[in-house]
Amino acid sequence: MIGSTIEHLDRVDSTNNYAAKELLTKSLNDGTVFVAACQQSGRGQGQSSWESADGLNLTFTVVLYPSGVAPSHLFSISQAISLGVTDFLSRFVSDVSVKWPNDIYVNDKKIAGILIETAIAGGKFSRALAGIGLNINQEVFVSDAPNPVSLKNLTGKTYELPLMLTDLCACLDNRYRSLIRGDYFILQHDYGKLLYRKGIWAKYRDQDSDFEGRIIGIEGDGRLQIEARTGEVRGFYFKEVSFK
Repeated sequence: MIGSTIEHLDRVDSTNNYAAKELLTKSLNDGTVFVAACQQSGRGQGQSSWESADGLNLTFTVVLYPSGVAPSHLFSISQAISLGVTDFLSRFVSDVSVKWPNDIYVNDKKIAGILIETAIAGGKFSRALAGIGLNINQEVFVSDAPNPVSLKNLTGKTYELPLMLTDLCACLDNRYRSLIRGDYFILQHDYGKLLYRKGIWAKYRDQDSDFEGRIIGIEGDGRLQIEARTGEVRGFYFKEVSFK
């Protein structure tokens, strides 16, 4: 169960890096969580970083062993983790969405980021590291990130981080169990309903130029489906299109 084993860390570069190093020498239970009070070099997708003030937010990594999930369903892992976070946040605020592939938004502001790192051996997943950064009590953000927000910004309340982590782990575990059962259609459906900007005409940029389109859904392999003004529907993998 996610969160049945929780290791608290004072200061690390990144919880994903720490978990990966631990796995080199230790056997860790499925669902083990490494949570850091201070994460000095939190990582996002690609070369992006994650800002988090010491002791104010949740920055942690979940160690998973989804060996029964076929590599062709890689994106289902991302969907399950994203939905676990949105399920949790929806208890406190409305208008929670997933900005493809796995940033969590409230209205037009980013409240959480997710980084999934997997390893495959023998044609199946040997492990997955789900790194999550969730803004809880931080009120001021000083990095050049364009649109961060926290639960405290949104509600005016201060939250107890240990209790929040326990409840979030329960939400993550619920979606992880759905993944392990092979409920891919449910994950696809629920994720699709929460897509940021779905059905709204907006500006995007592909590898060649800017264009106007609207998100209509997600393909089974995780490609984002965008309909252009011409009526053409195009599918994009990560980094092949950006939001404007």
